[in-house]
Amino acid sequence: MMPISPLPALRGLLFVLLLALTGCQPTPPAQTRIQGKTMGTYYVVTLSDPFPGGEPALKEEVERLLARMNKEISTYDPASLISRFNQGPANAPMAIPTAMARIVQQGIDAGHLTGGKLDVTVGPLVNLWGFGPDKRPVKRPDAQAINDARQRVGIDKLTLLSQGDHFLLGKSIPDLYLDLSTLGEGAASDEIAALLEGKGVNNYLIEVAGAVRSKGNNSKGKPWKVAIVEPSDQPGAFSDVVSPNGMALSTAGSYRNYYELDGKRYSHIIDPATGQPITHKLVSASVITPTALEADALDTALMVMGPEQAMAFAKAHQLAVYLIVKSGDGFKAQYTPQFALYLAREKS
Repeated sequence: MMPISPLPALRGLLFVLLLALTGCQPTPPAQTRIQGKTMGTYYVVTLSDPFPGGEPALKEEVERLLARMNKEISTYDPASLISRFNQGPANAPMAIPTAMARIVQQGIDAGHLTGGKLDVTVGPLVNLWGFGPDKRPVKRPDAQAINDARQRVGIDKLTLLSQGDHFLLGKSIPDLYLDLSTLGEGAASDEIAALLEGKGVNNYLIEVAGAVRSKGNNSKGKPWKVAIVEPSDQPGAFSDVVSPNGMALSTAGSYRNYYELDGKRYSHIIDPATGQPITHKLVSASVITPTALEADALDTALMVMGPEQAMAFAKAHQLAVYLIVKSGDGFKAQYTPQFALYLAREKS
């Protein structure tokens, strides 16, 4: 399977806490768990309901779904739909399937909502700084190179139109480069959830790197719990525990995917307005929404904004948001009242 990114887990900022029950209770049903690699990162699916055909069938169907998604949105596969679109001419719309169109539309909507802080056409800048299919630069890109790349960025140059049972994706300039990798993990979590529910599975936990979907309870009858990992060098350290209660949770961070050049650290998160990697002190942003795709779009935008603007945006839109900010030698967490409703303070 061709990954969206060759880098190791870029946003694997979440891990599952399966809390033990106490007291005398009936033996819980066996839990089914599969895991694997996709989109340059990992996925884990855990069920406390039976899946038709058992674990082998579950693994086969999930990996078939992920392979299909990669064939649609992987910029690392030159034959994928998105690569063919990027390589194609301007003003020649391409037919794309509904699932891919849903991701593109979410990117466009989130771009407008966040004032361009999320931009699914930021690929030329991502590639310029060495976080795309191109190799990392041997020196810092100069102002002219950054400005040239910025001229090829902008969702105003992208169009998506519905036509019958498919969609037409177009661009107004030939060098527009669409990159949906920041939304791929959330989209995958949602599609796996739809697959499971279509099979009658209503108790599950899905993780595709930083994008999580859950429903129902674990095999011990308790709500699923997920930890937001603390951005530190201490293995297993986490900042808080969340019980999503059927909602989706997505986390983006700036501290795991970076490189150093001439003694300076460069984050993979690029601000479309400046054309440069972010430099502020916000290191992690988590969002809870009904779908992982929506949360995946918003967490990246919040990371671009920085701590003050991100919190102001979250409060203005009444979003469930949790931020971790670098403070002196440690980290400080802050969150909106909407996010507080999902916190489960047990950390043991």
